[in-house]
Order: sequence, then structure tokens, then C-alpha cells
Amino acid sequence: MTNPVLAEVVRSGFVESVHRGALVVTGPDGGVRMALGDVTSPVFPRSSNKPLQAAGMLRSGLGFTGEDLALACASHSGEPGHVKRVLELLEAAGLGEDDLACPPDFPLHVPSMRDAAEPRRVTMNCSGKHTAMLTTCVRAGWPTAGYEAPDHPLQQALAAVVSELTGEPIAHTGVDGCGAPLFAFSLTGLARAFGRVTSAASGPLLEVASAMRAHPWLVAGTGREDTELMSAVDGLVAKGGAEGVQAFALPDGFAVAIKVDDGNKRACAPLAVAALRYLGVDVSGLDGLARGSVLGGGHPVGEVRVPELR
Repeated sequence: MTNPVLAEVVRSGFVESVHRGALVVTGPDGGVRMALGDVTSPVFPRSSNKPLQAAGMLRSGLGFTGEDLALACASHSGEPGHVKRVLELLEAAGLGEDDLACPPDFPLHVPSMRDAAEPRRVTMNCSGKHTAMLTTCVRAGWPTAGYEAPDHPLQQALAAVVSELTGEPIAHTGVDGCGAPLFAFSLTGLARAFGRVTSAASGPLLEVASAMRAHPWLVAGTGREDTELMSAVDGLVAKGGAEGVQAFALPDGFAVAIKVDDGNKRACAPLAVAALRYLGVDVSGLDGLARGSVLGGGHPVGEVRVPELR
């Protein structure tokens, strides 16, 4: 299947580029309510997997709540507040920065990046997830060495929970940019899983949703799309991933998953706002995300234009 054009990049009234992709909306029962493109073939959701993995870690004894659990779900910007808490959590588990298997990296937050003397594991955007993985191992009595290996008891437990939440077998296991296992499944499965997280009445799924809703800055950071989406829409749980992936769900269980074919994330935020509008959500506070950013000489000269969803 050739996926449809989901976004046009318009510069000075001229269509400069287009982005093809797929988008699915699922209802509270997990059924497909609207689909554009191929929403059944497996994709790598990248960091959109993190809330599902966090739920699996809670089931395995992680014990994080509130801010700490939000950080376990995060692709954080490496701002001082993110880094400080990751280091505190590592110390609480009797571990240090060198125990993290994620690679050293600079912060995503530009001012913090400028202040950084060198790349560090703790400033890598997935260090919160890796700290939670290590802490889970400590509390479950599993070895911390090799915790990122697909055959480690931790990763086997997380794979089982992800498959349960998506309602699908894992189609392929790869290696994510942070070094942890990466599970492939369909966009429909991703949306279905997010709907289950946000509509849960109790247990680990509710704990994950509550932590992300209460602490959207910890999930991403200053000016980041996930933080802005969750700050603007009550009850929303949103988590993007690399290579043009975005997933989110409302408290009633309606959920959306998006994958842009060429991996460019600039179409994700406008598509997310369009999908929220389709679901009847007031998006008046998301004008900037809805239009995207097309600059000329440092000034807006266009927009990322997406279709009205019907």
C-alpha cells in the first residue's frame, strides 16, 4: 500500500515538500474508528513504547510514582531538573551513571547543550527509562549487568506486557537508539494500548497515566510537543517517538497513532492537533503546533498543512 500524503510543507504559498504516512483512531473498545494508510503492518514505535514499558516495570516491582514514574516514561530534554532527578534515582538504587547502558549524548535542550562540557549517559534523553529499568532489576532481584539484552528477564517481562496491551504478538525485536530492545507492532496496536492506559480505572496503567498527566514537563521538556499537548488538553497522555511517530489518548479511551513514512517529525504535531479536533477536543490553545514552523529569514513564511480529518 502507498500511504497517502498527510502533510504539505507550504513556503511562501508554494508546496515545497510532502509527507506520506498513516494515522489511526481507535475507540474505547480498541476498534478502528478511522484510518488513513496502512495501519496494520508493524512499525517501530520508538519512544512511544515507553509508557507501555513503564507499566511492565511497575508490574515487575519498580515502585515509582509521580515525578519518578513520569521520568521513566520520558524522552527528556536533559535540562538540569531532569538530570538531577535521574542521578538521585540511580543513587537511591545503589547505582551510578556508569551503570546506564544508554550511550552518552548531549541534552536536547539547546541552552543545556551549550552548557554541557561533554556528552553524558545521564543527559541522554532515555536515561530516565534506563534508570527505571535498572531499579526494576534491583527490586526484582535480577542482575543489572546486561539488563538491556532481549533475553534478560526484565526485557522478557516487558515484551509480554507490551504484547498484552497492544493485543498483538511482537512482530520484530530490534535495538532502539538508546540500546534497549525495541518492539515492533501495528499502529492500531499502539493506539489500542494507549487507549487502555488512559482509560484504566486502577493499577499500573492508571499510575502511568496519572504520572504523565501530572508532570508533562518531565516527560519531555521546555517547548517540546508532548509537554505542550498534555499541558493544553486535560487528561491527555501523549508520547512521541523518533522517525515520525506520535501516539496519544484521551481519558475516555479514544486514541490516535501516527507514523510519517520519511521519519520527519515536523508533521506529527499538526497531525496530532487535527486528530484532536476530529475527536471534538478544544484545540484553541495549540495554534502554534497546529501550523508547524516554516521560517524564512527567521520569520514565519508558511505552514505545515494537514487535511481536515473526517
